Amino acid sequence: MKPVAQMTPQELAEASARALWNEDSASQRLGMVLDHLAPGEATLSMIVTEAMTNGHGTCHGGYIFTLADSAFAFACNGYNQRTVGQHASITYLAPGHLGDRLTATARELSRQGRSGVYDVRITNQEGAQIAEFCGLSRTVKGTHLPVGD
Repeated sequence: MKPVAQMTPQELAEASARALWNEDSASQRLGMVLDHLAPGEATLSMIVTEAMTNGHGTCHGGYIFTLADSAFAFACNGYNQRTVGQHASITYLAPGHLGDRLTATARELSRQGRSGVYDVRITNQEGAQIAEFCGLSRTVKGTHLPVGD
């Protein structure tokens, strides 16, 4: 692997994501797939399983939130700086159903100092919007990759 100082922004985002993914058992165990990654952007998807359905027979909102939160995490952790969620909110617009492939597309709206603002749009396999998530991030001590030569 190249030293961090010699990586392009895309290489840094991908290497940071690999390091984060290796420690992210929640996203992995829910069957999430990392579909796209770039600096300040991430797209993750998952299939709604029977274990994810609620008493209405639709995808439980907590799983939709988790998918959005994971996309948010990969979008804001692409700079080799450990970053956590400080606040998040979600608006549910339509139900997800058993067997649906839900996709969360996160994009950075602002990143200044230690704070960032991210928008995450959750859609189904037909492109219908299921939810809209807004996340506020905060950098903390530490990096994903060693920064020394």
